[in-house]
Amino acid sequence: MPRSWKTLLGLAPVAAGLIGCRAEQFPQSTLHPRSDFAWAIQDLFTGIFWWAVVVFVVVEGILLYAVFRYRARPGAPPPRPVHGHTLLEIAWTLAPALVLVLIAVPTIRTIFHTAGKAPPGALRVEVVGHQWWWEFRYPELGIVTANELHLPVGRPVALELTSADVIHSFWAPALGGKRDVILSRTNRIALTADSEGVYLGQCAEFCGASHANMRLRVVVQSDSGFAAWVAAQRAGPVAPAPGTLEERGRQAYARSACIACHTVQGVSAGRVGPDLTHLGSRQTIASGLFANTPENLARWIEDAPALKPGSLMPKMVLTPEDRDAIVAYLRSLR
Repeated sequence: MPRSWKTLLGLAPVAAGLIGCRAEQFPQSTLHPRSDFAWAIQDLFTGIFWWAVVVFVVVEGILLYAVFRYRARPGAPPPRPVHGHTLLEIAWTLAPALVLVLIAVPTIRTIFHTAGKAPPGALRVEVVGHQWWWEFRYPELGIVTANELHLPVGRPVALELTSADVIHSFWAPALGGKRDVILSRTNRIALTADSEGVYLGQCAEFCGASHANMRLRVVVQSDSGFAAWVAAQRAGPVAPAPGTLEERGRQAYARSACIACHTVQGVSAGRVGPDLTHLGSRQTIASGLFANTPENLARWIEDAPALKPGSLMPKMVLTPEDRDAIVAYLRSLR
């Protein structure tokens, strides 16, 4: 058997395995839409794919016919040339033009459909890209959070995107296409999520040393779940009981350099880094890079640049006692 055939047969199981992959194995796949925006793109992709299949079948069919019909035979006369055949030249000029029209019309319709105009009553969320984390502001609800975007299922949402520094790109593949995030400019995404769940995303525009670590999570919740989240976010953090480890952590936090960069309602009002008022309720830290566990939070507080290249958060000089107390305090902020 020729080596080329052996190679193809060897790749067959790999191809079969890839075809059988589920959404859970590739959480940032664009092929599992979960919003009207994503479905519009999926329908466009599907239509173009089948037109590509038709073109492939027709072209390959003609090619195979020509190969077998006009193959060289002993004693056969040379084939009759078709150069200058008016009908053929018109056909192979009009056919690609027709295919392009059939692709262009639905493409333009999808571009206008997903242009970012939200219907009245849509939930407004201001998305601000920073090096290297995401800030989410809900101006109508009075909420500011970071890296985890909470949305209600079935309700239109208007995302207004801008940057605090360089160009970023907001991308949550299951919910819709990319949008550039640019300083002094507001781009928009309008979408309605149709399924509850947690959908991963990230920055899709190279923006510096930790571009690949600029991740995000979109948490789509039921109406009651979203309302409960809003109520918890609006409420200030519960003051720790006197004499507890959390109270000692609050005091250590208040006298450390943390207060210069981070907001904690009732304690500090820094605006450089993410708002930490409800850090304990988040699933991840460091813009989705690590799970929100005591061990990871302690490592992050001790030496953030060692874990995330280019991090603006400096290495903190803390005693082990103060570090552990601050960890306990931050994890109590729910």
